[in-house]
Amino acid sequence: MAKKYYVVWEGNNIGVFDSWAKCQLQIKGYPNAKYKSFKTKEAAEAAFRGNFSDFIKTGDGKKSPKPVLSEAARAEINWDSISVDAACSGNPGDLEYRGVDTKTGDEIFRIGVFRKGTNNIGEFLALVHGLAYLQKIEAFTKPIYSDSKIAMSWVRNKKVQTKLERSPVNEKLFQLIKRGEQWLKNNTYKNPILKWKTREWGEIPADFGRK
Repeated sequence: MAKKYYVVWEGNNIGVFDSWAKCQLQIKGYPNAKYKSFKTKEAAEAAFRGNFSDFIKTGDGKKSPKPVLSEAARAEINWDSISVDAACSGNPGDLEYRGVDTKTGDEIFRIGVFRKGTNNIGEFLALVHGLAYLQKIEAFTKPIYSDSKIAMSWVRNKKVQTKLERSPVNEKLFQLIKRGEQWLKNNTYKNPILKWKTREWGEIPADFGRK
């Protein structure tokens, strides 16, 4: 596996770190830590001298261009929609999720960080949050895109089937899961929940860009 270098702009300690284990120590327990991996030490050091917002897409010091879509692919996507995604540092690990406007990428909501969560739980919470948001703004038929089949099935069944162990550390997260399940049982919605085709379309617009 190729060696990577990690920049922490905001964390328990900031700087350039030469292993994921060292980076984890700096972001663990730090709300909304800002960090990113880079392929070379030189790129990481250059990034550290800049701003996190300039490097949130890729690990090579450049913003990744939006995928070039064919006309057929562009026609297949419903751009009048929102997209949701989750990011988890470890499994389990620090979890957050967000929703964006599919067309513009503008962030609509961003929630976290929760301790000792999983990506699938974050995807589920993001979908429920998105549905509740669309109900609130009376966008009753606007679709939501997700790239998680598991989270989509949990929403469909109104039940989270996770093997994550409940503990005092993630109690708040489990309370949110319960609230999400209850919302689904108490509310009806017409918003289509659509699968984002990552292989054909590239990363979902709500992706955190931390891969």
